[in-house]
Amino acid sequence: MTDSTTPTGDERPDDAEQQRLALEKKRERYVWYYLGYFLFGIHVVAFVMIFAVRHAH
Repeated sequence: MTDSTTPTGDERPDDAEQQRLALEKKRERYVWYYLGYFLFGIHVVAFVMIFAVRHAH
């Protein structure tokens, strides 16, 4: 008879799968952050260029 707190052979791959999914979720969140900063930066540059062109003599 096995104790319910003792990890069995079939629980180890599940634990590894959970860790992999957590890491994938973390990396996906970082990708969205980088995309957001990139798009924000592009807009800032565009507005500065528009300002420079409109105020050029």
